[in-house]
Amino acid sequence: MKRLDLIMSERELDKVLHAIRAAGAPGYSVMRHVTGRGRSGDVVSESMEFSGLGANAHVIVFCDEATIERLKPAVNSILEYFGGVAFVADAQPL
Repeated sequence: MKRLDLIMSERELDKVLHAIRAAGAPGYSVMRHVTGRGRSGDVVSESMEFSGLGANAHVIVFCDEATIERLKPAVNSILEYFGGVAFVADAQPL
């Protein structure tokens, strides 16, 4: 089993969730209004809590390797155009 973590602009969330569903992932978790520090520097801001402007979303998907391979083209296309990061790791159920 694999774990896919995606962090990208909330504005692109619908596109990413559509790609996840189209790839046949069994489900996902979404956390909105994610802030932090990345390649572009500090982005933590109290104003984001109220407006959501510039906020990111964190999407977590647990699925098999075949689903990851089906997701790669769509997710990479979205991230290359709009920005964001994606990481895949091995996952084992407790």
